[in-house]
Amino acid sequence: MIMSKIFERFVTETPVSVMARAAMEHALAPEALDELFMEHADTQYTRELLFSSVVDLMSVVVGRISPSVHAAYQAVAKTLPVSLASVYNKLNGLEPGVTCALVSHTADRLAPVIVSMGGQMPALLPGYRVRILDGNHLAATERRLQVLHRSKAGPLPGHALVVLDPSLMLATHMIPCEDGHAQERSLTPEIIELLEANDVLVADRNFCTSPLLSGVVAQDAFFVIRHHANMTLVSAGRLKKCGRTDTGEVYEHSVTIMKPDGELLEARRIVIRLNKPTRDGDSEMAILTNLPTSAASAVAVAELYRERWTLETMFQSLTLMLDGEVATLGYPRAALLGFGIALAAYNVLSTVQAALRAEFGIEKVQNEVSGYYIANEVRSMAAGMAVAVEPVAWATFQTMPPAALAKEMLRWAAHVQLRKLKRHPRGEKKPVPKRTRFADKTHVSTARLLAEFRKKSP
Repeated sequence: MIMSKIFERFVTETPVSVMARAAMEHALAPEALDELFMEHADTQYTRELLFSSVVDLMSVVVGRISPSVHAAYQAVAKTLPVSLASVYNKLNGLEPGVTCALVSHTADRLAPVIVSMGGQMPALLPGYRVRILDGNHLAATERRLQVLHRSKAGPLPGHALVVLDPSLMLATHMIPCEDGHAQERSLTPEIIELLEANDVLVADRNFCTSPLLSGVVAQDAFFVIRHHANMTLVSAGRLKKCGRTDTGEVYEHSVTIMKPDGELLEARRIVIRLNKPTRDGDSEMAILTNLPTSAASAVAVAELYRERWTLETMFQSLTLMLDGEVATLGYPRAALLGFGIALAAYNVLSTVQAALRAEFGIEKVQNEVSGYYIANEVRSMAAGMAVAVEPVAWATFQTMPPAALAKEMLRWAAHVQLRKLKRHPRGEKKPVPKRTRFADKTHVSTARLLAEFRKKSP
């Protein structure tokens, strides 16, 4: 494909930004987004403001390119045929089903690109499709809504369950919930609906309920879920030692669980006697699974459960790289859309990392490349590329076949200088000493303290 000299200069100087923009165009093509809205919206409809325009507007806020929705609107007001109030009305009323469809749409669009590049991570359990599930409660918002004006308690705009594909490192599904107080297990039917035969659901003990476990089995799928103390076992065999992992000794025994309909479910209970207690003070951890021993030994199940932290790491990455919890969006549907767009942006950045893995190797990229620096480079170059490169150049990638886009991504990845994206892991945190000095003062002069310190130093 022949591109302009300006475009190729961006490829040479900031290939990461070009890869991200091309992946974003492919994942969030305007026509496809507007069709998605028409398919999944029940009550909302398009009058003048297109769903693709809303996503475009929110993307620059979530990506921290613009500080607020108001500022983002102001920058493009000439191209939007509606008022700022209309934009907020659209955001505040956007149905959760549209938001979760948006997340799945980006994963469906980008997965073939990652596979064509050969950028997948090694399979955690060959022959099975692993799905890591976890929940994220959105942070309290500002009290801008009239119903919140006199509220001392923090207003929660909702929460969402997220499913991560650890092979592609893509957020494949989002299950939104507008009620910030609702328990994660209340979304059990929606979780079960996502599963297919031979899926392996990995989740923490909040999801250890009889309805969920039996629902997984009914789908011909498998679970690897930490045992919650509230779940009573009907019977349990004798523990036998099976080996050890980095975290401790591993034991296993057979157990029986009661299903909601009164039938019994046979399962395995893997117990890890930990070398170090958890943050909650637990000295051992138990995991329930219905995977056959032939598919995964007790040690393999213990190691597989540890991969659940991959999703928690993703949530931390969203906080560092993106603004997925916009404090000014008090309406639950608007807040959930912001989080959904953050997941879509994460999928775009994850596709960039997949290209780097294909070019430089999995171990090197995983150990040395910082997702924060990738996002920072994309953010810093976004405005310049938007001005310098003609829109028609980017539009090409919206309909480009995945294999063709993968070929271009690999070509651009060859220009990346990994030293610019080098991760700098901090050392072990030192304990914070008690602040007992100057307790009788409201403030001190740092310059004077430094001067006194220098006088005392030899």
